Amino acid sequence: MPLRCVYTDLDGTLLGRFGSLFRDAEGNFSMLQARVLEACHRAEVEVVIKSGRREPQVLEDARLIGQTAYIYEAGCAVMMDGEATVLIGDFRPDEGRTVYETIVDRGVPDLLFEAFAPALEYHAPWHTERRHSHLFRGKIDVAEANALLDREGHGALKLIDNGAIVRQMDGVEGRAHAYHLMPAAASKANAVLFHMQARGYPPEECIAIGDSVEDLSVAPVVGRFFIPSNGPERDPGLRQAIGSYPNVTVTEGAMGDGVYEAVVSSLMSA
Repeated sequence: MPLRCVYTDLDGTLLGRFGSLFRDAEGNFSMLQARVLEACHRAEVEVVIKSGRREPQVLEDARLIGQTAYIYEAGCAVMMDGEATVLIGDFRPDEGRTVYETIVDRGVPDLLFEAFAPALEYHAPWHTERRHSHLFRGKIDVAEANALLDREGHGALKLIDNGAIVRQMDGVEGRAHAYHLMPAAASKANAVLFHMQARGYPPEECIAIGDSVEDLSVAPVVGRFFIPSNGPERDPGLRQAIGSYPNVTVTEGAMGDGVYEAVVSSLMSA
């Protein structure tokens, strides 16, 4: 089967240390990510970024690598060739308000802060200028948080774990994680599936790459899923979850090295 599309996370995956396209996991200059993009271009393979970042950030990264489709705010929306599609299911924001503003108006962030502070806080400064989700950092039990949301009448929302982050957080032992509060119907997996169907790509001709439990949820909708080695090294929860998916491979390389390994091996076996 030919390879038609690569869905890749940004931070901790395609991007190396300092969030750079030209740095490896140790911060050394690297051209491997650029070579991956060149190889995909030559083989006519589309590259689609899937990220928890807000849309303007992902737009600039997509423009930088010359791609016209991307997934942002952890799957709440997909941009394809200049047309955005919001994928939040039946959740309806209040009249004249965005999803982000509606969540604030309903007091949901304050509910979570009251329950989990000081182990949860906004992931400043990247939590601002969002439309469909809230972004936090910390170290909490996601299942406990979602049970709280359900008990308090906010079952149309969910909190997801988007992986370990580099930034240290006072009061948190070990690595803090990034969390997204978003409509329950939204996910990176649904966004990838939407893009695949819109393009007419069969699952077996697509691969996905990512370093978090939320990224791993994409595995059932693509042919193969790859995790850079830094993912399970940083996150024991991800390491435990891998065994549930038969099409998952952990690469030897970390971050961009792992992406290079995943894409080149897929192209060679196509």
